Amino acid sequence: MVEEVVADGERIARLLSSEVHGHERGALGRFDVVDAAESVEPTEAGTYAYAIGSDDDRRVADVTVHPDRCRVEVRAAVEAAAAAGQQQGLRVRATATKPPRTLVFVENGAQVKPALRVLRAVGEALDDAG
Repeated sequence: MVEEVVADGERIARLLSSEVHGHERGALGRFDVVDAAESVEPTEAGTYAYAIGSDDDRRVADVTVHPDRCRVEVRAAVEAAAAAGQQQGLRVRATATKPPRTLVFVENGAQVKPALRVLRAVGEALDDAG
């Protein structure tokens, strides 16, 4: 049986959103989808879809959609996000912004689980920081 490869940015972002919603415990349990856009039209430059917030009202990441991928712009524990993303084999890039951020590219549906592991690493780093 051949499985369809999900390479549509909007669908990938929806899969990631569903996975974030589905975790109630552990480091991922502290996150939820917040500030979701009512409608999202993927663009080459990226269109904002939603944010991932933590239980302490911190905005942890923004998710944007492109025609062929989604991008998670991590705002908290950026070093942990970069290390976890590289370990998971995802394409990651640091930004030159102040404060710094880490971009994690989720290029197909199969990369949603590794992206969740990145978010878990962010949650664990936030837990460790107190």
